[in-house]
Amino acid sequence: MIQTVIFDMDGVIVDTEPVHRYAYFKQFDELNIAVTEEMYTSFTGFSTRNTFQKLKEVFVIDQDVEDLIQRKRTIFNDAFDSKADLELLEGVENLIKDLHQNGMQLILASSASKVTIERVFRRFKLHNYFTHLVSGEDFPKSKPHPAIFVHAASLSIASKENCIVIEDSTNGIKAAKAAGIFCIGYNSIHSEAQNLSEADVVINHFNELDFNKVQNIQAKLRNN
Repeated sequence: MIQTVIFDMDGVIVDTEPVHRYAYFKQFDELNIAVTEEMYTSFTGFSTRNTFQKLKEVFVIDQDVEDLIQRKRTIFNDAFDSKADLELLEGVENLIKDLHQNGMQLILASSASKVTIERVFRRFKLHNYFTHLVSGEDFPKSKPHPAIFVHAASLSIASKENCIVIEDSTNGIKAAKAAGIFCIGYNSIHSEAQNLSEADVVINHFNELDFNKVQNIQAKLRNN
């Protein structure tokens, strides 16, 4: 029986990707580096630290990673605060409330920084629904490395066999599967460049999920 649902944040709970994209590309311009769309897409699921570490391997960048992180965070925060139309993704608030009301433990495992997670959770009043908020900045390697999900599962009230992950990115799904956790791929309009084929189940809208359906999805797969 599923007792814990582990949520990614960007692209699953809220779409802050346009804000991240704006911040990154503004900073790329400042650094005078030409980051292609293909390269930028490959960073999906990376922490900001790992993104800049990778960029320093490819480009000549004099600034330290910590300075790069702080500059990107400043650009992001300024844009975040001014973006009035930032909303939770359609249907996810109802799903979160339904799972919580039925006694499901909810854990966040996001590559986002603690500061960004806190800004999102405070803005949308989500703290009461989640027992733990896990940030990718606490791990040396980003998704697809499984460390963040291994840690999230260790915080669960149940074994990882009774956990599921909801992810929208290729790297996130790879990380969940590498951690040995059942994974639901969310195929949103923001996931067009992502390969969800390794997910155990793929959904196109959160109205396809509720407490009972979460239990039934895994039960059906176990019987196959």
